[in-house]
Amino acid sequence: MWVFVTLFAAACQSMRTAYQKTLSQEQGFLHATMARSLYGLPLVTLYLCIVWWALGGVSASGYGPFLFYGTVCAIAQILATYLMLRVFQSGSFALGTLLAKTEAVLAALIGIPLLHYSLNGMAWSGIILGVLGALVMSIKLQNLRHAHKDMSLIAGLGSGLCFAVTSVTASMASHSLDGSIITSAGVTLWYVLALQSILLCAIQIYKARDFLAPVNRSVGLSIKVGVLSSLGSIGWFTGFALVNPALVKTLGQAEIIGTLYFSKRRFNERVTPQQWAGGAMIVVSVVLVTAAAL
Repeated sequence: MWVFVTLFAAACQSMRTAYQKTLSQEQGFLHATMARSLYGLPLVTLYLCIVWWALGGVSASGYGPFLFYGTVCAIAQILATYLMLRVFQSGSFALGTLLAKTEAVLAALIGIPLLHYSLNGMAWSGIILGVLGALVMSIKLQNLRHAHKDMSLIAGLGSGLCFAVTSVTASMASHSLDGSIITSAGVTLWYVLALQSILLCAIQIYKARDFLAPVNRSVGLSIKVGVLSSLGSIGWFTGFALVNPALVKTLGQAEIIGTLYFSKRRFNERVTPQQWAGGAMIVVSVVLVTAAAL
């Protein structure tokens, strides 16, 4: 099941990220980051009601751990999205998405002590190959010696780290609840999106001095971002709850196919032989991780 929901999430995210880049160009980083949570919350609320009714509710002896992990998850995801959109401003659509893919190996490293998951040699090979493939696609070889001075690289890697924290804390929040793991993942996602909506809407209203600022700008495009984001998040959070988040994020690198398509078709960005080579490495990494998990 986790393979299906992960591939579904990756497909939704590749489309959402493309729309989100356009929205950030039209309305700025803050609105583009806010739209994915505020406009996605109604659909996630409906989804949670359905799984709560179909699979049963959840409970906990104490909600302290859930609130802590869920809050860290929400803030880390805001930072991750913001940093990725910052890369879009200074680099390309493909660069921003691909640099964030370092989250797979970071999620593995963070998750080992916190989630007590173990990985075999094939899984580690797939994760490392996937990260190397993302770096091959995104770094210009002639500028490699100056990479540490490249703010796009730094922001992209920071985005990857924050996404890794998001993955691990989402899993920890879901497992802190008792009941159906699918419902637990839905509750975690709902809490994360609700908290993000409150925080980001408050900031936007304060900056714009307009109470309606979150809901009266590029409404159609914001809805597309929100719907695709909520569908993708349902897949991601369910996958995080079912298996090691590192495996989910590595399989999710299949998103690269959509990234290359939108990079070339929607934004007219040239896909170089180096990027194709890196993409091939990522495809192989996806196969290795899937084989290791199955």
